[in-house]
Amino acid sequence: MSGTILLVEDEPSIAEMVVSYLEKEGFSVVHAKDGEEAVRRFTQESFDLILLDLMLPKLSGMDFLRIIREKSLIPILIVSAKDGEVDKALGLGFGADDYIAKPFSMIELSARVKAALRRASYHVNVQVDDRASIVEIHELTMDMDNLTISKNGKEVKLTSKELQILKLLMTHPKKVFTKEHIYQSVWDEPYYGDENIINVHMRRLREKIEDNPSEPQYIKTLWGIGYRLGEF
Repeated sequence: MSGTILLVEDEPSIAEMVVSYLEKEGFSVVHAKDGEEAVRRFTQESFDLILLDLMLPKLSGMDFLRIIREKSLIPILIVSAKDGEVDKALGLGFGADDYIAKPFSMIELSARVKAALRRASYHVNVQVDDRASIVEIHELTMDMDNLTISKNGKEVKLTSKELQILKLLMTHPKKVFTKEHIYQSVWDEPYYGDENIINVHMRRLREKIEDNPSEPQYIKTLWGIGYRLGEF
């Protein structure tokens, strides 16, 4: 597998280690030392994935993430200690796809990068067999060809993971999905019981598509089981 990665990391020793390892794995890696340089490089060059530290000089990782998500759905993996900032980056409107907790192994990093690139490639080329290209559920309409979602004719801006979760539910409207099933389908990785990623993505998705996220009509929770699409 190959691809061009933007690494945004201000710690020289970590950056050197990551660049060296990923380049041996066949990737092209561009290193930005701070948030401002990262924005500039992203604007000027083409990338397939971003590895992002949150604690950056000049422009924070969260601010960088917000800027990029206004422009692109490129996969973004947070490389940081797991804390409240990571939760925000994953689920509170900032739109990161996954996180790798520091300290991390290079084998894990490479596996996460490859999985994210596979998912991105799959969903760019996705074909929905035996289904209409337009799926409508009550006020929601999903265009399967363009992978866009609208509510009452107005486009709803979703991150790539939010879109993939909603697509899974909308194309299987009567099926109940466990958190494990959702994680394995959307993240394409084994599920080890970490519910945090699913919870924050579901919460943010509900905030975007539900009239009242506290009383969701589209994404129903079956306590102790999982989620399914609501019936109208």
